[in-house]
Amino acid sequence: MTDNIELTHQQQRAFQPEKLSAPRDFIMPNIINKNKNNSPLILEIGAGKGKHALSFAAKNPDKHLIAIERTRNKFDAFAKLAVLQNLPNLNAIHADAIAWIVHAIAPNILAKLFILYPNPEQHNPNQQWLNMPFFEFLLSRLKVGGEITLVTNIEAYMDNAEHQATKLWCLPNTRGQVSTDSQRTHFEVKYLARGEICWELNMRKPEGYKTRFDNWQINMTDDHKK
Repeated sequence: MTDNIELTHQQQRAFQPEKLSAPRDFIMPNIINKNKNNSPLILEIGAGKGKHALSFAAKNPDKHLIAIERTRNKFDAFAKLAVLQNLPNLNAIHADAIAWIVHAIAPNILAKLFILYPNPEQHNPNQQWLNMPFFEFLLSRLKVGGEITLVTNIEAYMDNAEHQATKLWCLPNTRGQVSTDSQRTHFEVKYLARGEICWELNMRKPEGYKTRFDNWQINMTDDHKK
């Protein structure tokens, strides 16, 4: 791919970030504004009880992971473990991911994004990640060369994601099966133990990629800069 790519998604309905209010009790993590070590910034959406986030942060002390979980009981379990492990390169966030990302993440700063075993939204496919206009906004937050890893045990979900990544979002991507001994999340352990196939799609933001949000950033208030 080259500069000034003609992107199919820019003909679609655009996401409207300006309409989203900040999550309740929103506080900007220090790492966003004070990344003194210039650590690669990683984001996980739907961290659940934190199995992957805690393991990833422990194994990658040179990277900083922000892990977001919306469901209260899952987040509480995650937060307790995060306090016990006290990893300086991990932020556990209880919030709706879409609103939080709009208010916290600047363009072109994420090195990697994990979406591991998302809700398949089988009765509402418009809410699948790669079907949403918000996915364009997510891509604007990713650095050139940055990667997105999506994992699911539902083949139809993966088929759609691979199609959308290629045809709509114009992203170089590779699809494969998750190793049967992988244990990144509680869901992954359960599915693989049952003999199910889990699918992984890795997408990369190429040089010259353009979105309608490349220069869009919310006006920061004093509260957001705490």
